[in-house]
Amino acid sequence: MAFTQPATFDELWSDERVKGYLHRQPPVGENADFNALYTAYKHMRATDFERFLVFFTAEGRDVHARNQDGKTLLDLVKEHSMSQDFVTLLAR
Repeated sequence: MAFTQPATFDELWSDERVKGYLHRQPPVGENADFNALYTAYKHMRATDFERFLVFFTAEGRDVHARNQDGKTLLDLVKEHSMSQDFVTLLAR
């Protein structure tokens, strides 16, 4: 049986940790900006994602980048029932 680390929801994310999501390598054929946004969205709370977006846009990255299916992260996030905070951040 494999042991996993228990989920922690109240930990503080340093700027360095948030910035660590800026330059992750995308899968072959995937847009690097979309991949960074999607990965950050999957792993961060809205407050941390908001900080990520500040760093992301400061680098001149594209918040409206599209995946291989032609969808933006905002398009995908709107489909999730508990994602209103993220929708608000991405729609700015």
